[in-house]
Amino acid sequence: MTIEGKVVAITGASSGIGEATARHLASLGAIVALGARRTERLERVVAQIEADGGAAVATRVDVTERGDLQSLVGLAVERFGRLDVLVGNAGISKIGPVDDLDVEGWSAMIDVNVKGILHGIAAALPVFRRQGSGHLVTVVSTSGLKIVPTQAVYAGTKNAVRTLLEGLRQESTDGVVRTTSISPGYVRTELIDHAVDDPAVLEQARRSMADLGIDPTAVARAIAFAIDQPDDVEIGDLTIRPTRQN
Repeated sequence: MTIEGKVVAITGASSGIGEATARHLASLGAIVALGARRTERLERVVAQIEADGGAAVATRVDVTERGDLQSLVGLAVERFGRLDVLVGNAGISKIGPVDDLDVEGWSAMIDVNVKGILHGIAAALPVFRRQGSGHLVTVVSTSGLKIVPTQAVYAGTKNAVRTLLEGLRQESTDGVVRTTSISPGYVRTELIDHAVDDPAVLEQARRSMADLGIDPTAVARAIAFAIDQPDDVEIGDLTIRPTRQN
């Protein structure tokens, strides 16, 4: 497998899809550099990967801070000599009709979901160019593929990133930089916990997630599939959802 020995940085790696991806890639022989705001949880993930024979390092990363992404990329290069893949996974969701005028929530989603990805690209691209290769794997959402009420702004941020990556792909046909968008549907993660303010709506969302959501490891396997392709093959867009999701 081409994953073995690759150095992969992952944002939002303290739980959910990011944590599952870190564990899965490390089990396949990748070296992982992990970033998230919750450092105690990050340290536990690193310790468990190392206990299983893998290689991992971690640093605190708030993707809204450009310097934190530079630090994550710099840590990978300093410790392991290179960076092969950046998995942009950190994201937040605030669900509600546009009429709620949750301007603060809109701004937070733009800062994390859009600017956070741009900060990662700004940190990783110069390294990829110097090396002559690199791969940007970004977790978007099926919310951007099927637009539904209460998710207009969230879907907008995810579609902005999808558009950004397609533009970058067309600018990068020299074969140096590969881009992949991963669009998960319902996945059992903590994303929903901070997405809804109404307790009754939140409880209903949690029940739906528990009933319908797939395990984050399913998305981790999809990310591994994209990374594992030969250098001349690019998985541009990959959708993974529960078989019962409409």
